[in-house]
Amino acid sequence: MSTRPAEQSGFYAQVSRLEAERAPFVLVTLVETLGSTPQDAGAKMLVGPAGLLGGTVGGGRIEAKAIAFAQDLLEHRAPPTLVNWTLKGDAGMTCGGSVKLYFEPHVAGGATWSIAIFGAGHVTQALVPVLLPLPCQIAVYDTRPEWIARLPAAWNLTARTCEDLAAEVDALPSGTFLLSMTQGHKTDRPILQRALTSTEKFPYLGCIGSDAKATVLRQELAADGVPPPALDKLFCPIGLDFGTNHPHEIALSIAAQLVSERDRLAAQSV
Repeated sequence: MSTRPAEQSGFYAQVSRLEAERAPFVLVTLVETLGSTPQDAGAKMLVGPAGLLGGTVGGGRIEAKAIAFAQDLLEHRAPPTLVNWTLKGDAGMTCGGSVKLYFEPHVAGGATWSIAIFGAGHVTQALVPVLLPLPCQIAVYDTRPEWIARLPAAWNLTARTCEDLAAEVDALPSGTFLLSMTQGHKTDRPILQRALTSTEKFPYLGCIGSDAKATVLRQELAADGVPPPALDKLFCPIGLDFGTNHPHEIALSIAAQLVSERDRLAAQSV
């Protein structure tokens, strides 16, 4: 790493701290350079779900590209990856050199419970703070950036704005607990239809709504070809049967159901 020993010590102290906190991060190492490059081989940086945590591999566009790439690896729990980028062609820089970068993801230690929430509305805003202290990795998706922006920053939370919510289902890791809590029936349905085609991937699949919504939703999904055994696995209405319709009480009932199902499934696998 092209820094002074004291800086190196601080960098690796940060790595140790992240590992002790069981936080997710990617260690990015510049392993080889060719031609004119903004940093020497051996440079390192740390990237978390929210962006740069420390160090540098050169700054500018190449670093911005590397940060985005590292965040994508974390989101999709990808394996270590070696890339070879030309600064001009791949990063749009005027430098004529190229770089090889090694990306080493460190997933959240102990946070093996993956939860994906579609919709960042009032109930999600109340639910996420309840779930964050638990050993889980949470991903929230919504089409509305203003609602995504209201979510708290946390090492085990990834929140993203996207136009096609259903398209995000395929990229979720196996074992994910999936909750569809969008603006309504019409936006929940394509997410559930996508997820119900591979129910073995999602041990828990839930949708917020009333009994009446649940009836209509099941009828429409059945008409679209979703088999009855798959529909039987759908939790709708979502949450345990207690409390009022206050968003925070609904959030508590959902959290209680998620933990109950997690423990029930864990007991079955023993």
